[in-house]
Amino acid sequence: MRLTVFWRKMTEHFGAGYVESFAHDHVMSQLGGRTVEQALAEGWEAKDVWRAVCEAADVPESER
Repeated sequence: MRLTVFWRKMTEHFGAGYVESFAHDHVMSQLGGRTVEQALAEGWEAKDVWRAVCEAADVPESER
């Protein structure tokens, strides 16, 4: 998954006004106690981060 696709999906789910806050502030156990931004900066694959977000935020199957 390309980062552009990842961020589009994130924005579609969380909305333009909240996506940055979620990515910066929300620490997820699915990412080993990291935020989305931290995981991506550490080299995690976007598809793996997206799967973690889907699990943590109960993203509907139709949006995955």
